[in-house]
Amino acid sequence: MALNLNRNLKLYYSIKEVAEMFGLNESTLRYWETEFPFLRPKTAGPSKVRQYSEKDIEQIKLIYNLVKERGFKIAAAKKIINANRDGAEKRAEVLTRLIAVRDDLQALKRELDGLQ
Repeated sequence: MALNLNRNLKLYYSIKEVAEMFGLNESTLRYWETEFPFLRPKTAGPSKVRQYSEKDIEQIKLIYNLVKERGFKIAAAKKIINANRDGAEKRAEVLTRLIAVRDDLQALKRELDGLQ
């Protein structure tokens, strides 16, 4: 069996690392944990240090997409997730892919403009 070098070997991320991934404050993540019951990172040690798994990060991506990118209020985001979680996840994934494609096309256009 070949070694997969692209695989992320980290199992858990700190609240600081996750906040930096999304450009959020740590307090925003803590608040989202109180508002969205499905977002419950593992806590370790007597100081209850939060440890976010890849699944937790996927949940945060969904919330981030609804609240920060699409501009929904927390209550509306909750309703959307509760009413049609799979649909909301798929729309968030499609939007993320489209944004990545747009960014790639813009970078390609800048390179082409630089050749002229």
